[in-house]
Amino acid sequence: MLYYLFEFLEKQYQLPGASLFQFQTFRSGMAVLFSLLIAMVYGKRIILFLQKKQIGESIRDLGLEGQQQKAGTPTMGGLIIIMSTLLPVLLFADIKNIYIILLIITTIWMGIIGFVDDYIKIFKKNKQGLKGKFKILGQVVLGLIVGAVLYFHPDVTIKDKDTTRINENFKVETVFGQETKALRTNVPFFKNNELDYTEWISWAGDGLEDYAWLIFIPVVILIVTAVSNGANLTDGIDGLAAGSSAIIVLTLGIFALVSGNIQFSDYLDIFYIPRVGELLVFIAAFVGALVGFLWYNAYPAQVFMGDTGSLTIGGVIAVIAIIVRKELLIPLLCGIFFAESLSVMLQVGYFKHTKKKYGEGKRIFLMAPLHHHYQKRMYHESKIVTRFWIIGIMLAIISIVTLKVR
Repeated sequence: MLYYLFEFLEKQYQLPGASLFQFQTFRSGMAVLFSLLIAMVYGKRIILFLQKKQIGESIRDLGLEGQQQKAGTPTMGGLIIIMSTLLPVLLFADIKNIYIILLIITTIWMGIIGFVDDYIKIFKKNKQGLKGKFKILGQVVLGLIVGAVLYFHPDVTIKDKDTTRINENFKVETVFGQETKALRTNVPFFKNNELDYTEWISWAGDGLEDYAWLIFIPVVILIVTAVSNGANLTDGIDGLAAGSSAIIVLTLGIFALVSGNIQFSDYLDIFYIPRVGELLVFIAAFVGALVGFLWYNAYPAQVFMGDTGSLTIGGVIAVIAIIVRKELLIPLLCGIFFAESLSVMLQVGYFKHTKKKYGEGKRIFLMAPLHHHYQKRMYHESKIVTRFWIIGIMLAIISIVTLKVR
């Protein structure tokens, strides 16, 4: 693994710290390049294999234009995303880094849940797939693991600004204190942009700060479950989930870059999170995998990601956001996922309410999730996807702006 080779060279020849940062950037660039090549070269072979094994999508007749033409399109394409992400990560990242370990676990865990769901749909001829309660259970278990590790592991720390001092060149510089365990996160748009989870329980009595995990871990479980299901609902038309996710993950990469660099975090007045810069390698590989998959998933799709891909994407996005302490930005940054999920909840809730009250269910949208509503209004799916991407880019820009606008 190239990371350990460079680490050896650094110790052997006492390379300066700037070189290490440059090599982190180099490894990220190599990761995105390798993931793109793997997805585009081996993706075609996987598609041909899926076609040979007749692993095709069975399409329910929803009365949407062009829907039946997609019957038989290979699914389980999420395997392309998973493979194209993990191979470069194992090659270029520090796999002893706790954040990398967590993301590898997330990718494999959610990939297995999605794979089982797709397997049941295709080979067991059960269109419902894995029962919802088992899917939720898998997401809850992952959230429990992620939350427990982030709370208890000694390497999950932040560094606060301690003081300012005048250096030997008579310039003011910031001095950072020791690494500390803290359950603080960033709150967008507020001047004092900090929220401490321990405050949600400490008000009840002295000494209860040690039980803050009772608040933090359920929050992590909620975020992992919500985002993974949101990504799953978004995966309904060609290129929508992959393209939207690439925009979100790239934005999270910017957050990881500034949070993992002491100069950037000082200038932006955000948490400095030691060791989080290594996420850049994983994020680069993941973005490359998504873009490479999009090569085959763009309209007209040659392959669908299936739940193997969509659940994995949602889980990874949730965990990265929590690690870089930007989970409160999820409703904004993942606004496409949020809108898709909200449309389903509103549609189902309103239908049940009106059916109970009037004896006949009524709908808010022509069809949910939201992208199907626009399909019913006769928008071409390429136009829907492009406009959703544009909205996603706007939301990403606003999310980045929160680093300074308070």
